[in-house]
Amino acid sequence: MSSGKILVAQGGGPTAVINQSLAGVVLEARRFRDVTRVYGAMHGVRGIVNEDFVDLTRETSNNLELVAATPSSALGSTRDKPDMKYCEEIFKVLRAHQIEQFYYIGGNDSSDTVRIVSEQAQQAGYPLRCMHIPKTIDNDLVGNDHTPGFPSAARFVAQAFAGANLDNAALPGVYVGVVMGRHAGFLTAAAALGKKFHDDGPHLIYLPERVFSLDRFLLDVKDVYERYGRCVIAVSEGIHDASGEAIASLLAKEVERDAHGNVQLSGTGALADLLCDEIKAKLGIKRVRGDTFGYLQRSFIGCVSDVDQREAREVAEKAVQFAMWGDRDGSVAIKRTGFYSVDYELQALQAVAGKTRVMEDEFISASGTDVTDAFRLYLRPLLGSGMPDAFRLRPAPVEKILKR
Repeated sequence: MSSGKILVAQGGGPTAVINQSLAGVVLEARRFRDVTRVYGAMHGVRGIVNEDFVDLTRETSNNLELVAATPSSALGSTRDKPDMKYCEEIFKVLRAHQIEQFYYIGGNDSSDTVRIVSEQAQQAGYPLRCMHIPKTIDNDLVGNDHTPGFPSAARFVAQAFAGANLDNAALPGVYVGVVMGRHAGFLTAAAALGKKFHDDGPHLIYLPERVFSLDRFLLDVKDVYERYGRCVIAVSEGIHDASGEAIASLLAKEVERDAHGNVQLSGTGALADLLCDEIKAKLGIKRVRGDTFGYLQRSFIGCVSDVDQREAREVAEKAVQFAMWGDRDGSVAIKRTGFYSVDYELQALQAVAGKTRVMEDEFISASGTDVTDAFRLYLRPLLGSGMPDAFRLRPAPVEKILKR
């Protein structure tokens, strides 16, 4: 006899719409009479191993809707990257609690966790349906047209650079904005959607999909500055040289590394400061400013794409439907249809687990310092409705009398 118990957890970096997916799982699951309990694991897979569960069956629909519209991970999250032994502990807990459906909302590593748990359940002959629900602001999950969380973060980046451009036009100089993205440049590329006039910034965009040369960078900045008297630059935190070495580690005297040995790129202003120092020292430009967006774009309240909200909910609802009516585990993927509409497919966990998508060549300009119209057409509908716009005066110069 089925226990009717399901478990949902959230992993990796929070997003502005990940709680839409959480609510989608809970509310859709409660429509099925065979579901007896919907549990949530606090702080992702760590909460599963610690048996730190909450009963979401007892949450009111109204409060779930309020939480759904709130950014960040309501259940908490974790950066734990489970290995085989860790996943064995996860499976033991799921089996002990007679949980028969496991939903994990997350990115690349989360999909790999679901894959391993699924394989262990199959080997043990335990009836566990495992579903990965996509989420990442990096937009780097393979098999997806785009990933929930990315459109809202991209909307923030586009608006932030539009504002930085206005500021830079009023008080000209060089502005460097560093955006998240270790391997994929989608989020940094979104800065281009803030442009309105031909001379608007960002004038230069640097992505991890292309090799970064400091000498070439300085020449690019010099050229733009001489042309416009100012320069706005969008830089991905993951830019690297021809050998693959992160520029941040090459320029910095000391570098931090995370638990996995990766150079710590997020949450530090080192790259922006280092690039600004190079511009000042080598080009002699005095007014040079740098910002690091860091975590700002992940859970920025009030800057959310309505398209992203809707799809984050639907992708979770479809996960439940695939689990209830289907006969296989998998990862739900968003597929674009028509000019802009989407459908949802269930792809094999092995097809997405642990893999990384990068920006396609057709989205990157030949110069490597801009995006193409194909990327603009790709991203624009994802940003949602009500994108703010900027306008300029149409100056009517008055003839000079004293200083002709």
